[in-house]
Amino acid sequence: MSHNADVAHIAVVGAGVFGTWTAYHLRAAGAQVTIIDAYGPANSRSSSGGESRILRCGYGPDEIYTIFARRSLELWTELQDRFAGAGAPLWHPCGVLWLAAGADAYTSSTRAVLERAGVPVEALDAQALKARYPHLRTDGITTALLEPGGGVLSARRAVQTLAWDLVQRGVRPMRGHVVPLPGAGPVRAIALADGSEVAADAFVFACGAWLPKVFPALLADRIRPTRQVVMYFGPPAGDRQFDAEMTPAFIDFPSGIYGVPDIDERGVKVGIDAHGPPIDPDADDRVVDAESIARARAWLATRFPALAGAPLVESRVCQYENTPTGDFLIDRHPAHDNVWIVGGGSGHGFKHGPAVGEHAARLVLTGGPPIDRFRLAAKDTHARRSVY
Repeated sequence: MSHNADVAHIAVVGAGVFGTWTAYHLRAAGAQVTIIDAYGPANSRSSSGGESRILRCGYGPDEIYTIFARRSLELWTELQDRFAGAGAPLWHPCGVLWLAAGADAYTSSTRAVLERAGVPVEALDAQALKARYPHLRTDGITTALLEPGGGVLSARRAVQTLAWDLVQRGVRPMRGHVVPLPGAGPVRAIALADGSEVAADAFVFACGAWLPKVFPALLADRIRPTRQVVMYFGPPAGDRQFDAEMTPAFIDFPSGIYGVPDIDERGVKVGIDAHGPPIDPDADDRVVDAESIARARAWLATRFPALAGAPLVESRVCQYENTPTGDFLIDRHPAHDNVWIVGGGSGHGFKHGPAVGEHAARLVLTGGPPIDRFRLAAKDTHARRSVY
């Protein structure tokens, strides 16, 4: 980012992927930055706290997300290169496989947008899939798209690496519970639950599933945190066919299931993309339900028969923070000119963290207009998911 920061000090609330990357770009532009989180960077309650996240550029007709994902991939790989050799990798370029049934318009537009944008993509029929991935059963799948340049991010490790990097760059980290803002007009300081305050010239709230708690009147019906389950199943002893070298990340669009190969020896990840019931990110227990496990096992038996009897070796309950359509919310607070809201990851946002942070920092520092789809005015209270 080439412009200079006219705002001297900016406080960022939330040390997940959106908050840390916003803080990174603000600091790179010369701003003083404080980043505040109630539980710490990529903590286990947060949407950024999971082990892995898929990075793909294919988004049906939604080219804005293709652009954001491609830019984010550049910045994620820069972060990986900066810390290469410092520990386990942050980026796993295993490719991403999208499975579809029949003449699916979303899949067709995904391919068209990727080709127009110059993002490598391969169309694979059932025969090609069987040749490429003999351990994958393709019953009912007539079309598949492979993004060979896609892959998987080690989510928690990547955010915590970036958070450590921010401190080295002079960003001030704080542990604190921010309470809702009162009134209207410019905000001079935000209050914490312990009675202290943090003063700044501008404030960015990137606190994910906590946004409706901080702004209940504004966002209670516009961002809905939902309970989401991911499970890890252990491959057979000595079996390498589910490693990232032989299995891509996968999205089985007809079934609403996605997953990740065996990375960091944690097992094959299976996630359910359908929106779950409401969750309180502070108070609710994170115990996986039997119905979700049964659904994942049934899917494995259908797609990866070698894992039909695999043990569940880990499981996790995290959350989405869904806007009505699945679009991001990146906009100025209507009652506070120096407060910005950056959220609405909606289950697909992690990959976009670097580009979201870059865009948000530019808005904060220049006062420029937000992207129309990301405006608060574009968010009503009627759920009609269109972004996957």
